Amino acid sequence: MHSENGVSLAWAPAMKRTASRATKAKAASKPKDAGDSKVGLMEKAAVTMGALLLVVFTIIGMEFTLHGSHLSRMQGVGRAAPAVGDSLFSRTMEMFTGTHMTDGNHVTVLFNGEQTYPAIWKELRGAKQTITMQMYYFEPGKIADTLSAILRERARSGVSVQLLTDAFGAQKVTKGYLDMLAAAGVHTAIFRPVHWYEMQKLQNRSHIRAVIVDGRVGFTGGFGIADKWLGNGHTKDQWRDTDVRFTGPAVSQLQATFADGWVEATGTLLTGEKYFPKEPVREEPAETAGLLDAQPTIGSTPAERFLALSIAGARKRLYIANSYFVPNHDFKNLLIQAAHRGVDVRILTVGPETDVKITRYAGRKQYDDLLKGGVRIWEFAPTMMHAKTIVADGMWASVGTMNFDNRSMVFNNESNLNVLDASTGALLDSVFLNDLEYSKEVTRAEFAKRGLWQRLCELGASAMARLL
Repeated sequence: MHSENGVSLAWAPAMKRTASRATKAKAASKPKDAGDSKVGLMEKAAVTMGALLLVVFTIIGMEFTLHGSHLSRMQGVGRAAPAVGDSLFSRTMEMFTGTHMTDGNHVTVLFNGEQTYPAIWKELRGAKQTITMQMYYFEPGKIADTLSAILRERARSGVSVQLLTDAFGAQKVTKGYLDMLAAAGVHTAIFRPVHWYEMQKLQNRSHIRAVIVDGRVGFTGGFGIADKWLGNGHTKDQWRDTDVRFTGPAVSQLQATFADGWVEATGTLLTGEKYFPKEPVREEPAETAGLLDAQPTIGSTPAERFLALSIAGARKRLYIANSYFVPNHDFKNLLIQAAHRGVDVRILTVGPETDVKITRYAGRKQYDDLLKGGVRIWEFAPTMMHAKTIVADGMWASVGTMNFDNRSMVFNNESNLNVLDASTGALLDSVFLNDLEYSKEVTRAEFAKRGLWQRLCELGASAMARLL
């Protein structure tokens, strides 16, 4: 055995014993005091902690714990990627992400809890055969109580009801709450509960929000089952969010996403016309849309390919609203490249009212490079901004659960409804610009004035960016 500097280690045990004897003899000549005892305990604690971390990393695997995006650049003949208005764009998106863009969908964009929950409650109360629901964030409160009452009533009326919650995001849900649902006939399951023998799954959470009624109406977006989503999105403690209600072929895609999570959690695969009804006659006008079911893999993920294609496909403007905006080096460069080719790139993200300060600090570490590169950035002022939307050239729009960070791109299951439609794009453009009226633009000159403490927080948080 040899060390890195080439010196033989064969004599290490003997040297260690000799050094140990000398150390003991020296120690014997000194009286022990409380300070020595405390130091010894601290050393033992440090060694124990180091050993535990080594065991955890061995079980989970460093790659599964800290790995990042594999995508670093776009390459093609001529332009690197097709423009969002090119017929090749949707085909490329489908090939690279598995998002099947289909005609015949009807999409309604919903803003904040004051629009989202009444729409969901209405559809749930009208369910005739099935309700399937997958929810990442779930905590006790008025929203949870209303949902429980509706699901129990529908289950007693003969509707098949399945509720899937994430073990991490819904850890505040009590056993009593789930038992009450079960007593009424609601089938509940927990996605990836954490066990010591399955630590490799700890990082991979289901961040999906999915509500599907009778296999014909779907909802997704940033909403959760918690009272902080109530309200108008412009008052403190009333979160700003964007969600979608839709009908058409994309609903079956969302149902398949739910079914995939349900079979992992329960072993039961949901099939048949009750869950996947035959498509009704398509009405006009309708939108082209598809559901991005982004799941983590060891290599490049559908989520990062979706995001890269969306950025590279913009030719005129690119409006990104995202609550947890922490681009890595490569995606930061993709945004700057878009600005350099003449795209009006604007980012709307959280301000001081964020619920996760470390994530905001990590994102702000990238601001100077982005601003220098021509990207404009705003921070939402009134309350927590939780929306996750992208609009490119007023035609390609995406609304869902995916954040602009390593966790969403690499570790989490995510669900985004992608829409190729000028009217939907125009609506989201106008809402984005309206949100800027309630936000503060970050300028290079002002950002440069931030204090040393802010800079240290940004530096420290950015070191943990792959875990955020």
